Amino acid sequence: MTNPGLEPRDMRPAIDALEGSRIRQVAESNIGRDDVIALWFGEPDLPTPDYIKKAVTDALAEDHVFYAQNRGIPPLRETIATYSSNLIGRLIDVDRITVSASGMAAIMLVSQALVDAGDNVLIIGPLWPNCAGTVEVMGGEARSVPLKPDADGAWHLDMNDIAAACDDRTRAIYVNSPGNPTGWVMETDQQRELLDFARERGVYVVSDEVYVRLIFDRPRAPSFLDIAEPEDRVIVVNSFSKSWSMTGWRLGWLTHPPVLGPIFSKLNEFNVASPTTFVQHAGVVAMRDGEPFVAEMVERYRRNRDLVFQRLAAMPRVRLARPEGAFYAFFAVDGMTDSVAYAKQLIAETGVGMAPGRAFGESGEGWLRLCFAAEAKTLSMALDRLEPALS
Repeated sequence: MTNPGLEPRDMRPAIDALEGSRIRQVAESNIGRDDVIALWFGEPDLPTPDYIKKAVTDALAEDHVFYAQNRGIPPLRETIATYSSNLIGRLIDVDRITVSASGMAAIMLVSQALVDAGDNVLIIGPLWPNCAGTVEVMGGEARSVPLKPDADGAWHLDMNDIAAACDDRTRAIYVNSPGNPTGWVMETDQQRELLDFARERGVYVVSDEVYVRLIFDRPRAPSFLDIAEPEDRVIVVNSFSKSWSMTGWRLGWLTHPPVLGPIFSKLNEFNVASPTTFVQHAGVVAMRDGEPFVAEMVERYRRNRDLVFQRLAAMPRVRLARPEGAFYAFFAVDGMTDSVAYAKQLIAETGVGMAPGRAFGESGEGWLRLCFAAEAKTLSMALDRLEPALS
């Protein structure tokens, strides 16, 4: 008897309906080309510092290779609590910290904890699409609440749009600041407004703050930890990936009300048991010794931001605002209607690869994202190539 094998219809419909990454769709259409300047993916271009690499080899030599506590090894949770307290200027107790196997895993844990079939989460976008995907995997509805660009391309959130989208099945409001792909920063006064609204409605604020250190006009971006009380329904997602150039290490954390600690412990147990033990020991060293590297990275990206903004803003068909944080230029191009097709066209014409705005939701259509986490000479070469096409 022949085994017909599994068909997509045998899977959960929500999983089958997930869209593949449009960024990878553009990138993979150019596999084999060695002349492309690839600015489509969002990760630091600097390698992980050597002292962090040494920390993981030291941990291996010391046989930190066994199962760890579900919520993370105590030295890392304590280090994160101390780091967060010093950064925010308010006490963040260790019982509010859960370590995760990446920032992405942290986002998935939140959706597993909060979302049941039929619930909805408001997603402030344009936004990295995996956040909405975790809601949909759980059978929930990801409701887009678009930021609105002004005539200069600067992004703004209208709280009336939040109120209009919220109903009695809304479980959370998801906000990413500094934002990927927009570079938008939510200031403290609007964070207070959103937190007050969430308190009134009894919904969670899920604040993705993985770029909180990558901001160019102050030491860090505003955080919901600045204003939330420990028992507030506020969950902050963070990661080692961006600030310490550790994207492949897969290490993140959640800051949450203490009551959620046992829940996230249980969810970690059923997802990964615990994040990789020896990588957690490297995380301790990254936080403890990494401030000079973070400062170097921010200054590098500030110079890159200024170069890219100056060059793009001078191109007649381009509209953009100066990014306030993260390491992306998100810009509109006059006459572009299909960002995926146009991104592919630009690669064919110029050899410069960028992410299509549609990859970040419907509100991103008409825009392109250029990651400026690259060497300045590489960015200059890319902009030289783009200028004739965008003029």
